[in-house]
Parts: sequence; C-alpha cells; structure tokens
Amino acid sequence: MNDERIAAALRDATDTKEVLIAPGALASVAEVFEKGFGDSRAVVVSDENVFAVAGEEVQRRLEEAGRETVQPYVFPGKPTLYAAYSQVEILVESLRGHDAIPVAVGSGTLNDVVKRAAYECERPYMNVATAASMDGYTAFGASIEKDHKKQTLTCPAPRVVLGDVNILVNAPGAMTASGYADLLGKVPAGADWLIADALGVEPIPPKVWSMVQDSLREWTGKPAELAAGDGEAMDALTEGLIMSGLAMQAHQSSRPASGAEHQFSHLWEGEGLGRDLDPPLSHGFKVGIGSISIAALYEVILRRDLGSLDVDEAVAKWPPWDEVERGVREAYSGSKLEEAAVNETMAKYLEADALRERLEGLRRAWPELREKVEAQLMPADGLREQLRAAGCPTSPEEIGLSIEDFRATYRRAQMLRKRYTVLDVAAEAGILDECVEELFAPGGFWARDTAEKAT
Repeated sequence: MNDERIAAALRDATDTKEVLIAPGALASVAEVFEKGFGDSRAVVVSDENVFAVAGEEVQRRLEEAGRETVQPYVFPGKPTLYAAYSQVEILVESLRGHDAIPVAVGSGTLNDVVKRAAYECERPYMNVATAASMDGYTAFGASIEKDHKKQTLTCPAPRVVLGDVNILVNAPGAMTASGYADLLGKVPAGADWLIADALGVEPIPPKVWSMVQDSLREWTGKPAELAAGDGEAMDALTEGLIMSGLAMQAHQSSRPASGAEHQFSHLWEGEGLGRDLDPPLSHGFKVGIGSISIAALYEVILRRDLGSLDVDEAVAKWPPWDEVERGVREAYSGSKLEEAAVNETMAKYLEADALRERLEGLRRAWPELREKVEAQLMPADGLREQLRAAGCPTSPEEIGLSIEDFRATYRRAQMLRKRYTVLDVAAEAGILDECVEELFAPGGFWARDTAEKAT
C-alpha cells in the first residue's frame, strides 16, 4: 500500500479522513476509531457470516480499549444480505434507539446499507472492509434497490475505512474477482472520459485522472496471483479500489471510475439480472462483461477513420426527438426502467445544429484523440484473459444472458444514462448499429467467442 498516495488523495476527499489498509490492521481498530470519532460510542453492524470472521474481534478490541459500545446489530446470514431499501429502514429503526457511531464490518452490500442508514440518522460512520469486492467503500452514494429499481441514493462516504489484508485475502474468491473486474473497468471508462474531454462535454481534471489512471496497470497487473491469494496482489487491488472511491469524492461524480461498461451493468442490475441467485450476481461481474463488450466495440470503431466522417450525411440521418423517444420506449417496453431511459436520453439529445458542431469537433480531434484512446485501452482479448485469470465470468452466457438480450444491450445501454461515452459517439456518428452488427457477424468478436465455445 502506497501510504503517500493514499494520504495525498485524502487531502482532496470530501468525506473520508482516515484510511488504514495493512496486514493485521484489525488490531488498530480502536485507535483508528478514536482518530475519526473521538469519545463517541460505537455500534458494530455486520451479518452473521462476517460477524464470526471479523465482527466479534472488532467488538472485543473496542471494548478492551475502553470504548463504550452498544449491542451489535447483526443481520441474518441466510439468505445473503441484499441492498434493498427495506434493510436500510430496519437498520435506521435500530440506530435511532441510540447515538452510537455505526461501524460497518462487511463488504459492499453491508457498506451500502449502513452508509444510507447512517445518513438518514444524521451521523457519520466507519467501515471495516472484509472483502475487496468493489470500489464503493470510499465512494459517496449507496447502491440500493428502492421502488423496485436499483438506484444510487445520496449519502456521504465513510469518515474512516480500515481493511486487514489478512482478512481480505481469505474472503471468498468470487468477491475478490468481482472487485478486480470493477477496478479493471476503469480502463475503458478512462477511454470514454478522454472522448468526453476532447469534445468539450466533460473536462478531465489532471489530479483526479491521475488518482485512478496513473497506477491502474500496476493495481490490475497480477490477476492470477490475486486469485491464488497473494497478499501483495490483494494489497494492490485494495489500494486501487480505495483510490477510485476517493477520486469520485474529489470529483463529486462517478465519472473517474465509470463509463459505458458500467451502463451495461446498470441496465442488467436495474432489470434484476441475477437478483434471485444466492448470493446475487455481483456488480463487478456485470461490469467485467461490460468492459469486454466496450473494449470490443472500441476496436471496431477505431478501425474507422472518423476524421473523414461525412457530417452532412450523419446530420441528415439524425432522427427528431419524437422518433428517438419512440425508439427508447420500444427498447424498454415493459421494463421498469422505461421512464428513466426516456429522461436520460432526453437530457443528452442534441438538435441538428448542435450535433453538427459536435461531429465537426470529433472530425477535427480524431487523429490525436484516436492515438490517446488506443494508448488507454487494452485489447478486448487481453482484457478477457485477465478477467478469466482473476476468476471472473467472461461471456454473457455465464451471467445468464441470452445472446439476443446481450446484443440488444449495446443500444439499450446507450439510452440509459446521460453520461457521454463511446456509445454516444457511435450513435451520433450514425455507426452504432453497424458496429454492433460487425461484432456479432461471422468473424466478429462475439461470433468468434460463440464459435470457440462450440468447439
């Protein structure tokens, strides 16, 4: 763990003030709690599975240090805790019975539930991470299912984060693999941000970019070692996930850590893909498939010379808003995400004159932008191999998607978020459908993938 790197990131964070990730860090939990919360009382929040692994020790060490505590709140271990708003409400009711600072001992789902519950009780909280499963530990906002759809609810990140590498390396392998996939997704996400920056949609602050991208290859460079339980590889993964969350705090947006690959995941999560599994299909595994998908799309787009784009033709073919809205509603017919998709698509829709200006900018910027994007990306095959080495699923069938539903995701994901990504570049240039067709045609990336599985 690069302590100087973490310390520098904390200076720009809005919520998190203390981070300790190290082997044996659990022994310092009382000291770290005091740094963040002074003389406040503490309440450990966990679930039955994790409480036996780490929660009991956290409780014991707090008590041995003379810290006043209240009875721990422990969720049932079965079925696996799901981040539903009903769980937030249950915890809020318990927390309102005292003034203790919540100490969340667990992984991503528990952290999200505690994060939102603490916010509703108007108090900060501490997280003791037990699995390097996603980048949300130090991120603001909680991913919670509310009103029958997954959404990011407002709430600050934890004031204090502690992770004991000795515990993290012994977490279930699927949880570690999920965190790896979430972190590797920053590769195509970075390419999307380069495009948005070049076209004047969303500028890149160099410091925030550096927090995620400068060491990303280092953090994700040892997937096989990570799967084997190597402590150094775990330390690198955890640092990358923590830094990604701190970058989101500094930027007050998820843009530093999320691009089109996350839009694939948001779509699948929003429509309940893998929701009924125990444990549910992880966020990171969906992001991993999304990352391969977007990397493959980039390869098809980068074979085209957008510096010679026929802007007049693209503008002439650009549909009016009422036609676009009909297309969104058809794509989301029967989905609980329909209205959200319409609103998000409307927020980024351009009239013809504005589209012309953007496409002319793309044409001018393309030679230099293409080089930057190519330098940022990894080959889709290489990205897939790294995910496979880490123990992640690498095909849509492995996460329960038919090839037809998966193919439709490229167009549907473009509609789901207003964030500008490569999906929007392709849609505005009028080439998205033909590029997707190329991916699934004989010899295309996903056609090859299907053929390899059949042999």
